[in-house]
Amino acid sequence: MSVVKTLEAVARDRVGKGAARAVRRQGQIPAVVYGAGQPPAAIAIDLIRTRTLIYAGGFKTTVFEITTGAKKVRAIPRDFQLDPVTGVPLHVDFLRVVSGQTVVVEVPVHFVNEDQAPGIKQRGGTLNISAHTVSLDVAPDQIPEAIEVDLTGREVGDIIHAADLKLPAGTYTGAGTDVVANIVPPTVLGAEVEAEEAAIAEAQSAEAAEEKAEAEAEGDTEEKTEE
Repeated sequence: MSVVKTLEAVARDRVGKGAARAVRRQGQIPAVVYGAGQPPAAIAIDLIRTRTLIYAGGFKTTVFEITTGAKKVRAIPRDFQLDPVTGVPLHVDFLRVVSGQTVVVEVPVHFVNEDQAPGIKQRGGTLNISAHTVSLDVAPDQIPEAIEVDLTGREVGDIIHAADLKLPAGTYTGAGTDVVANIVPPTVLGAEVEAEEAAIAEAQSAEAAEEKAEAEAEGDTEEKTEE
């Protein structure tokens, strides 16, 4: 399960675009904590720390204990905005989490032991991934860091469904028949490329022969003219 991480914050007494820009100039990011029937709380969090957490992965499936002065609250990121050019975080929304509550999160799917799958290792098949994450409705303290799919023994043509995954009971929001991945046969692209290259070479050869014949014909005409 994901470990609760700490996050230091300072309260913001002003909101709006101007106030947000002022926060960013100080090396912080404006954020808001909402939910649990309480008023939203405007806070600011450290830019470098937040950027590191976001790009490390798993940010939106991590529960944070946010400390603002003497107050502590547990919350999970629900959304964040990045600068479209620089990728720098601009804003984060946190949802308060309380006992007995569940949250819907997208948990990454990790595929392991690919070298132990005969369909891939021996027969040249390819793992075709349909779902890189699965949506779970789960208690915040039960959010898994990732869902592992063991590919040991998998053959070409095998299909992995959501029902095949080891998930916390009753948490998946989709259907058990949803396809997560399958192993497809080796591609025939190589043969197609070879055939295309052969056709091009043949066309080039025919064109060269035609040009040679035309040149020879022109030479014969010039000789007859001189005579």
